[in-house]
Amino acid sequence: MSKFLTLLSREISAYFRSPIAYTVLVFFLVITGFNFYAGVSLLNQGVTDVTVVYVFFNTVFFWFPFVLSFPLLTMRLFSEEYKLGTIEPLMTAPIGDFQVVLAKYMGAMFFFVILWLPSLLYFVLFQWLTGQEAADAAGAWVGGYIMLLLMGMFYMAIGCLASALTRNQIVAAIMAFVAITMTFFMSMLTLLVLNISSSLRDFAAYFSAIDHMMEFSQGVFDTRPVVFYLSMTVFTLFLTFQVFQRRKWIA
Repeated sequence: MSKFLTLLSREISAYFRSPIAYTVLVFFLVITGFNFYAGVSLLNQGVTDVTVVYVFFNTVFFWFPFVLSFPLLTMRLFSEEYKLGTIEPLMTAPIGDFQVVLAKYMGAMFFFVILWLPSLLYFVLFQWLTGQEAADAAGAWVGGYIMLLLMGMFYMAIGCLASALTRNQIVAAIMAFVAITMTFFMSMLTLLVLNISSSLRDFAAYFSAIDHMMEFSQGVFDTRPVVFYLSMTVFTLFLTFQVFQRRKWIA
């Protein structure tokens, strides 16, 4: 366990030594801050049934930095090790391959959580300054951030898999972005195909990140998205482990 924690600490510290990490952090603060401001300004225009929490999690200014963050955070995880030749010393250390994969994944998830933690302050400041609740119930808060974490786990695993497939960071970022975007927009298949069966429509809706976030940010909990994101995360990490085992000695 101590060896795994040492490796995890190495991965986390690598983010805070990278200028890309701070660039992404500043980018996030600017975009999410503007997203919150735009949402509050929209609600101030008249009476509406939606809440500040719902608006924050369901705009293009939320989805744009959300989807874009994963290629940026994961492109270097394995690709850099391949390119610099540091994968061989890492593999000679007394630690298992899956521990390496898990440490890199958890390090990326740790920084992902750090990115979104400041957004909690927006709602705290809103309630403090206005004296009004940002959501009708605590379930909306909890649901929004639970879905944020679940989707983040799955998309981060996709980014890890893309990075394990190539030694070029730019290629890894492009692969991750394309795969995540295709998964994200799969639910919009019903808008592109006119004559679509009800079963295919239900299948597409099962992948709909937008629908999942809309439901959870309203405090409506459904176990199906939870099972979907957790199972897909485990499956994608398993694929990453298999790819990593086959590429580590030929990188």
